[in-house]
Amino acid sequence: MNAINLYIALGCADIGTFSRGRDASACIGVTPIQHSSGGKTKLGTIGKGSKNNILRSQLITGAMAEVRHIKNKEAKTKKEQWLKSLIDRRGNKCAAVALANKTVRTAFAMLTKGTEYKAELLTV
Repeated sequence: MNAINLYIALGCADIGTFSRGRDASACIGVTPIQHSSGGKTKLGTIGKGSKNNILRSQLITGAMAEVRHIKNKEAKTKKEQWLKSLIDRRGNKCAAVALANKTVRTAFAMLTKGTEYKAELLTV
């Protein structure tokens, strides 16, 4: 259900709704709110007032499950290594929102380029 909701939110086959992955993740509400004026950019908190509250909640809940799971195992991919280091630096909840943001951007890139996801394995 989550994948279908994400596919619909990204604009289905008409992917021209968003020009960048950041725009798509901002619409869903998993990027910091931007308060800019006079050339100075200030990033605020993660916006909870998006129109896609259910999708945002599903993405963050799924990301929290992955965060809890990844803490107890060895990283095998570069994404898992990134997530483990982010958990150590920022904590579980911040890492979950960042993972949800990365998921939306990855899905947007896969839909626009027509590719499949390929995880980059760590070299041993």
